[in-house]
Amino acid sequence: MASAGRRGHSAVDQPIETTRGIRPSYDSERFGRISERAARFIGSWAFIAWMTFVILMWVAFNVFAPGGIQPDAYPFIFLTLLLSVQASYAAPLILLAQNRQTDRDRVQYQEDRQRNERMLADSDYLAREVASLRTSLGELATRDYVRSEVREALDAIMTRLDEREVDRRDMDSSAVDSDVVNSRESDDRPRTSTSATDADSENSPPA
Repeated sequence: MASAGRRGHSAVDQPIETTRGIRPSYDSERFGRISERAARFIGSWAFIAWMTFVILMWVAFNVFAPGGIQPDAYPFIFLTLLLSVQASYAAPLILLAQNRQTDRDRVQYQEDRQRNERMLADSDYLAREVASLRTSLGELATRDYVRSEVREALDAIMTRLDEREVDRRDMDSSAVDSDVVNSRESDDRPRTSTSATDADSENSPPA
C-alpha cells in the first residue's frame, strides 16, 4: 500500500513520460542547418570544380586504363547513376534550404511589420503630444509676445511723458508771458500817475 501510495504521489507531482511513437524523431533545426550547408556548398564554384575534376578523372581512367581494370567502361553507366543519385539528393536539399530561408524571411517580415507598427504608434503619440503642447503654449504668453507688449507699454509711457513735458513747457512759457505782461503793466502805471501829477501841478495857479 505504501509503495502504491508513493507511486501515486510521484505520478501526480511528476510529468507523465510520453511513449515513443513508431515514427523516428529528429531535430528539425539541426537537419535544416545541415541542408543549408549542403545547398550552399552545392551552389558554390568549389563544388563545380571538384565535380568536374572527378568526372574528368573517372572518364580518363576508364578510357585509357587497360580493359581488365576498367570499373566503368564506355558508356559510363555507373557514372551516370552516381550523377543521378547526386541530383536526386541535391534537389530536396536545395528545396529544404529555400523553405528554411522562406520561413526566416517570413519571421523577419513579421518582426519588421511589428516594429513599423510600433514606430507608427510612437509617431502618432508624439504628434498628439506636440499638438497638445502647441495648444497649451498658444494660451501662454511667449517671450516675443511679452517683449512686444512691454515695448508698446514703454512707447505709450514715453509718449505720455513727452506730452506732459510739452504741456509743462507751454505752461511755463504762458506763465513767463503773463509775468512779462504784468511787469509791463506795473511799469506803465507809475508813469501814468507821474504824468497825471505833473499835469495837475501845471494846471494849479501859482500862490
